Amino acid sequence: MKISCMVVEDEPLAAERLVSYIAKFPVLELKAQVDNGTDALVYLSAHKVDLIFLDINIGEISGIQLLETLRPAAEIIMTTAYHEYALKGFDLNVTDYLLKPYTFERFAQAIARVQEQLNKQNAASSKNFIFLKTEYRLEKIFFSEILYIEGMRDYRKVHAVSKKIMTLQTFKDLEEEIPNNIICRVHKSFMVAIDKVDSIEKDSIRIGHIEIPISDTYKKDFFQIITQSKPK
Repeated sequence: MKISCMVVEDEPLAAERLVSYIAKFPVLELKAQVDNGTDALVYLSAHKVDLIFLDINIGEISGIQLLETLRPAAEIIMTTAYHEYALKGFDLNVTDYLLKPYTFERFAQAIARVQEQLNKQNAASSKNFIFLKTEYRLEKIFFSEILYIEGMRDYRKVHAVSKKIMTLQTFKDLEEEIPNNIICRVHKSFMVAIDKVDSIEKDSIRIGHIEIPISDTYKKDFFQIITQSKPK
């Protein structure tokens, strides 16, 4: 499987070295190379890639601002000389963080991590069910049966069309196993099935007679997902 990628780097020597590293991996397919955040924003608004190599100091729009604005559905490898941005990068779910000057071996480790993430996503998107750990058994439930998932202290309560299931699996566990374009997080205590949503107001979602809050943390990603889900 080819991995389409983009380089956003304003230092010519760093960009040249990065492109040369990319060329050594047949699996990587370089689609675009820009040296500033504005051009990156324009390109990513119209094109999708699997992986973005993103510097942080790239002109008027920083790499951090670019991620916060677009929330691209891509793996992100940050490349920077400033270690203090690492924590913020991982808050934005970057796949890896390469501190300049990085070696080819460290670059190869980052690519391996990207491949692992993409393989997990492909595996998750190819199935339409999950096994939930409940009491002393694993109970199979199809994604199409789920209405929403509610956090209740140590438990997650899965509300399905014909039943309710209590599980100790965390929201993080569930997010890793269920594609977010099918069931996504909208609040620290809720995940919802996209196709079961009846209506959306400013700060809430309605599924049947149930009203579910949307928090600011997840609102942008949720609206991006439902916009992408619209028929063309």
